[in-house]
Amino acid sequence: MHGPLSDLPNDVSGPTATQRWSASDFAKNGRFIHDMAAPIFALLAPKPGERILDLGCGDGTLTAEIEAAGADVLGLDISAELLAVARMKGLSVQQADAHALDYVQEFDAVFSNAALHWMQSPELVIEGVARALRPGGRFVGELGGHGNIAAVATALRAVEKARGGEPERAVSWYFPTTEEFETLLSEFGFAVHELAVVPRSTPIKADMEGWLRTFCRFFFDRFEEPERSDVLKEVVALLKPSLCDTQGLWAVNHIRLRFSAERSTA
Repeated sequence: MHGPLSDLPNDVSGPTATQRWSASDFAKNGRFIHDMAAPIFALLAPKPGERILDLGCGDGTLTAEIEAAGADVLGLDISAELLAVARMKGLSVQQADAHALDYVQEFDAVFSNAALHWMQSPELVIEGVARALRPGGRFVGELGGHGNIAAVATALRAVEKARGGEPERAVSWYFPTTEEFETLLSEFGFAVHELAVVPRSTPIKADMEGWLRTFCRFFFDRFEEPERSDVLKEVVALLKPSLCDTQGLWAVNHIRLRFSAERSTA
């Protein structure tokens, strides 16, 4: 997000998360993703002439910064709505599923910010990234880690259960532990140079309902109106005691995994 790679509705069994995106909602409620990306962008340190894949480029905000650094960058996402915005910025982007990357040693680096946790079969994604990188190429990114937005996930599960559903159907994120993610990278030939847990409380500049409609659309789209509005209000009510302060200001507790890894030269 930078961007998700998901635009497939109501298919919780497949490898791709079930989120759909509104470009206007994302621009309004997802600005914090770009605003907090400076450390991970610095870790990438794009160089002039490098060929870089921006995996989960979304509306291309960070893709444009990579291009401005002089790199030859290709943005990849599955959301047609967000890619339309990226194309209006004059960026080179393609619509594709990150679980089925077909590049072979084409890139010096693969970059991904706030996108990998939307991908339900990370082993397929990382295998494709390893194949896409040239020997010695780097994989740099940040994703949600274990415990990320825990209050939100718990509230969604609680509402799902209260309405007679299965709590495990309520969420569709991949939030690994550091050990789990490091093992996965190693299995596909990556030497991990940095893997850090980055906890942060993120203020919500809009309203909580808007944040939920943007980032948990996969959950609320399963309900028809007027039930959808009732469900949204139930989730907000559950979250208010822990995420809203006495002045009415909301914040979401993020736990991110920031990483840098190098593909084997073999």
